[in-house]
Amino acid sequence: MQIFKQPFLRHLWLLYALLLAWVGVLGVCNAVAATGNAASPFELPPLVQPPTGEAHPGKVIWNELVTADLTGAKQFYSRVFGWTFNDIRGGDTDYSVASLNGVPVAGIVRRNMMAGERRQPAWLTFISVKDVDAAQRLATQHGGKVLAAARSYAQRGRQAVLSDPQGAVFAVLQSTSGDPKDELADPGEWIWASLLTTDPDKDAGFYQAVFGYEVFEIATDTGDEHVILSTEDYARASSNLLPAREPKLRPHWPNFVRVNNVAETVTQALLLGGRLMVPARPDRHGGTFAVLADPAGAVFGVMEWVQGPPAQASLPQDSK
Repeated sequence: MQIFKQPFLRHLWLLYALLLAWVGVLGVCNAVAATGNAASPFELPPLVQPPTGEAHPGKVIWNELVTADLTGAKQFYSRVFGWTFNDIRGGDTDYSVASLNGVPVAGIVRRNMMAGERRQPAWLTFISVKDVDAAQRLATQHGGKVLAAARSYAQRGRQAVLSDPQGAVFAVLQSTSGDPKDELADPGEWIWASLLTTDPDKDAGFYQAVFGYEVFEIATDTGDEHVILSTEDYARASSNLLPAREPKLRPHWPNFVRVNNVAETVTQALLLGGRLMVPARPDRHGGTFAVLADPAGAVFGVMEWVQGPPAQASLPQDSK
């Protein structure tokens, strides 16, 4: 994922939070664990090729879809975003790497859903760390949980799946080949991630302890809590309040892909069997975003970004 220097957009995440359904985070964890426990050797490709050795702790560097319909997911996302796929199999694990112009952008892993299961396919957010084991310890010390313990892959690196104190699931990754560069995302690449949680300030403190984020609270027109998580003078993600009137919604990490035209992308997704969760609407900074679900139910967002590469931005005066 490529990111923006802060302060970033004052997102309208709460507009679509009302419509998001709780996704199957336990299914994500089981699938990730199964990937690491395949009967025969299973290897993930490097994140960056050729290796750069760049490290950007706190940056979202990978997203992984867990779904029962690997073939359907590949067909859908290839036509919506132009991704191409390279399949990998090890033991009972079916995995496919999505690429854009030859650069890996996401992974898809197949997990069979049992009859009667209420869990849905879900996208899992991977955040860069220098030391996965240290991140595990810090997470548990500050009220988080380890859902899939740290495991190493020779080419990919070391990773683990965790949850924060409010229950939002995320993964940490120590990349062997380095992290993607800090630059503006191209269309078809991930451009933003936003944590939706019951307590943005408290959860921001947890992520600050684990990732060393600088935390900045941004005023909104509605008075809702909107917190920016930053490292290296870049806004890496935001933490936002789940609406109290939707008690069934649980904390989670939505992800957004940059597109050239949101309306056209939405139309294409719907023609391919996707569902519109939140119609295209303007962002106050000049872009447009919408929220969709793929045919199997995995939720993702799309966003136009009409400005050029972000320039160096100063921190809020009251945050220095």
